Amino acid sequence: MRPRAGEVLHFSEDPTITRFVPHVAATAVEREAYVWAVGHDRAPDYWFPRQCPRAMAWVVDGTSDVDRERIVGAGCGVRVHAVEYAWLDAMRTAKVFAYRLPAAPFRPIAPLHGEPHAMVATEPVEPLGEPEPVGDLFAHHAEAGIQLRVLDNLWPFWDEVVASTLGFSGIRLRNARPRPATT
Repeated sequence: MRPRAGEVLHFSEDPTITRFVPHVAATAVEREAYVWAVGHDRAPDYWFPRQCPRAMAWVVDGTSDVDRERIVGAGCGVRVHAVEYAWLDAMRTAKVFAYRLPAAPFRPIAPLHGEPHAMVATEPVEPLGEPEPVGDLFAHHAEAGIQLRVLDNLWPFWDEVVASTLGFSGIRLRNARPRPATT
């Protein structure tokens, strides 16, 4: 499930949205009200139930061979996503919908010194049509060649990823299990 030319996507478990109005998300770092969406490259970040914590890493220019083999795996593609075992049932049963939105009102937004991670609009936006069921979240990962790892705890993987030369994103990490105690 990816946007077509001239579109961005908004993923939701709510299939009844008829108009997206800018708002400040409760967890937002940004204080400006936005409508949030994603383009082609970041759509896979949302092939998950909304509240599911996930850690994602991918090869970028400058990724070392050592980090690629150590974290992504030799011969395993260029991207890996990780979730916790506790979220497997939700991954199987969640009904996620994609809203196709016109790309024109959106602009890229990036964290300080980072690459754009989303698209934002500051005006209300109406979907181009009815929301589309995303369907089998596991199948989307498989079809895109994205590894999906299931871990007992995300934090050891996340710590390795953020210290690496890979590109990365963590979403809803506050919903992950607590960090394991160090010995």
